[in-house]
Amino acid sequence: MKPRKLLSAALFLFVFASAAITVQANDKEGYNFLSVGVAEVLDPSALSSEGTVETAEETLNIDEKFEAEKERMEQELTMANVQNALNVRGQADEDSEKVGVLYRDCGGTILERRDGWTKLKSGNVIGWAKDEYLLFGEDAKSMAEDVGNWIVTLDVEAVRVRMEPDENAEVYGLLAYEDSVEFIDTVKEGWISVDFNGDVGYVNSEYVNVRFHIDEGETMEVIKAREREEEERKKKAEEEARKANRGAVAADADEVRLLGALIYCEAGNQPYEGMVAVGAVVMNRVKSGAYPNTIHSVIYASGQFTPALTGKVARVYAGNVPDACLQAAQAAINGETTVGGATHFRRAGAREGYVIGSHVFW
Repeated sequence: MKPRKLLSAALFLFVFASAAITVQANDKEGYNFLSVGVAEVLDPSALSSEGTVETAEETLNIDEKFEAEKERMEQELTMANVQNALNVRGQADEDSEKVGVLYRDCGGTILERRDGWTKLKSGNVIGWAKDEYLLFGEDAKSMAEDVGNWIVTLDVEAVRVRMEPDENAEVYGLLAYEDSVEFIDTVKEGWISVDFNGDVGYVNSEYVNVRFHIDEGETMEVIKAREREEEERKKKAEEEARKANRGAVAADADEVRLLGALIYCEAGNQPYEGMVAVGAVVMNRVKSGAYPNTIHSVIYASGQFTPALTGKVARVYAGNVPDACLQAAQAAINGETTVGGATHFRRAGAREGYVIGSHVFW
């Protein structure tokens, strides 16, 4: 018997007749191991009166099962023949609603063919794709063998996975009926090796079937949900970056009061977040190297903050600076920011940037 090597990528399950699984490793307590004998099958109902496994393929050896699966692939399989993605539509019409996508190296089961279109099923995607972007027959099987991999499924309720290809060897755990694992090799008559939770395990081939895994398509619902999640992650990352502390600067009480007076003049009627933003603009300039390096010199730089140039900041400084403005000033001096490294702001309008209240910051 010639060994079969594990094919390249471990991809998603190609939909055929057999079920997919959850591996239950090292779970000797989860099943009642037989204290007498070395039976591999743990489901007595799966045995006939003669003690053999009752399956549709009980007369086939592992080689024949491989050949039967390859023949089925050639008859029922279609593969996307595109560089990026193939649209799958609700009807055999280019103007029909898109119901899903097959990416490069994805495949599916042929359901129907007509007028240059094929209805296929790939995972949860069921719809029509144009034949000119698909491969069929031997071409589809050949591509699938390049990008997919073989898996092992069961015809019985549970089978032991052993540490050696011997019925007396120690047991890693069990495969249940709805489990599937990657096929590795045919090791000797009646035994195959499989990937069992990262270990090489051995299963009696009499009780298994083989199926082929290839990547499946995605429905538009799945794609849209992923895009929403990605957008949320992007927004969250931007929000975190916008508010990340930029480091404190030493300042005395007079500088805190001066910055608070400017904040009152520029953003006294804005939300607290907008007050911190104005303070952060000043502090970002102090730290930048492109502006003066003190709070006083930044605020009174020529042509920058109008309230400072008109004397309004000085009047507020000499009078009453609201506590909220002083708090925002101290927060900005401590490195807090609600606008990242922005060094400018103006009344919100056409310009892009961080919009807080009636100001845009950039």
